[in-house]
Amino acid sequence: MSKQTDSTRRDFIKASTATAGAAAIAFPTVTFGKPNSAKLKIGWIGCGGRGSGAINQALAADSNIELHAIGEAFQDKAEAGLERIKKYHPGKISDSVEKRMFVGIDAYQKVIDSGVDVVLLATPPGFRPQHIKAAVDAGKHVFAEKPMATDAPGVHSVMKSIEKAKKQGTSIVDGFVWRWTYAQRDTYEKILGGDLGDLQAIFSSYNNNARKRYVDWNRENTKTDVEYMLRRWYYFTWLSGDHIVEQAVHSIDKMLWAKNDEVPAYAIANGGRQNRGEEEGNIYDHFGVEFAWADGTQGYHFCRQMDNCENGVWDRVYGSKGKYTGESGRKLHVFSNKDGLMWRWNAGPNGERSNNGYQTEHDEMYAAIRDGKPLNTGERMIKTTLTAMMARTAAYTGKKVTKEMMLNSKEQLVPDKLSFDMQFPPRAVRHAGRDEALKPHGWDA
Repeated sequence: MSKQTDSTRRDFIKASTATAGAAAIAFPTVTFGKPNSAKLKIGWIGCGGRGSGAINQALAADSNIELHAIGEAFQDKAEAGLERIKKYHPGKISDSVEKRMFVGIDAYQKVIDSGVDVVLLATPPGFRPQHIKAAVDAGKHVFAEKPMATDAPGVHSVMKSIEKAKKQGTSIVDGFVWRWTYAQRDTYEKILGGDLGDLQAIFSSYNNNARKRYVDWNRENTKTDVEYMLRRWYYFTWLSGDHIVEQAVHSIDKMLWAKNDEVPAYAIANGGRQNRGEEEGNIYDHFGVEFAWADGTQGYHFCRQMDNCENGVWDRVYGSKGKYTGESGRKLHVFSNKDGLMWRWNAGPNGERSNNGYQTEHDEMYAAIRDGKPLNTGERMIKTTLTAMMARTAAYTGKKVTKEMMLNSKEQLVPDKLSFDMQFPPRAVRHAGRDEALKPHGWDA
């Protein structure tokens, strides 16, 4: 990977924050081309649950589109994924797709080389930088599920791919679903427009159950370290980024949205594994984070994956004129102050302005391709990913982690070359304040 100077990193992180008003809401950067009416061929990489949802929505987004190729690390998952999607879109599956069902760690490249126009990336996030790079280098449009990386080298790789996609006029569209819902768009447009006044503090939570995953896969029926971890990918930081980066990142994304996609100056965090056992890898089950922005705005985020606890996914934004309270699942979006209700978002009696963001992200992506103006939401998606990594790293190390420290971290979680038979034992759980948590980053103690 070529080196980037500190000024280059700063310039990227500052990019797109200078615009104001409606433009600052971050409706995406576009590059201009020619309208396209030809059949679009999709390559589907990563056939798990979210990948299956994303390909279903992609095929529903355009009338002249087909599933052309499939890539998956495991044969059983590729076959199961294809059978699922055939039930929903039998007329949009290539007759020869089974001949282009590629299996293995290198399956992504075979999909990209198979003649596709669009690549849908839904593998474990640790692979996202490598797959984005390969797709962008090949001139493909990209839909990438969140998050975009699990370590700093991955962030830098994606930053370069974002810029290359802009220059060549190809799409990079993210799966941060709340950015694509009308309720959130209306809400955050008002926040950025000053309806709450000067922002003082932002709060978010993502507390939910510790759903048991991968009950069919364990050390006894997997042959190698790599197969074991890929089958149980969520529980390993190099693959998922930990649940604050993989799941709660949705809430952190909304915090950044309220700040016009400005990365916080630093994060201080606590975290640990209170209930998780050895079979649940090396990720934590709870985090508590303090963020601070350069203008003095404070942010507080809490996330937890534990059973039999109080759950909730809440957003609150405090300003000089009032407070926003939001709960996305309930479609609750309210502005209030000491005098009472200021504003409430309403979908309307027939659901007007209410939408499924998972579908809209694909609808808008393909409409933009057809219009010759591909979307590039890369800057916001990598800033959110970086911020979540700052929080995780602050908890793992016990340090106050600035955005510069995170960008300059030398810790590489994802191997350059991965094979099923390589020796790659799971990393020990990180403990704050200890040398083994600090040394990989290359920071002064």
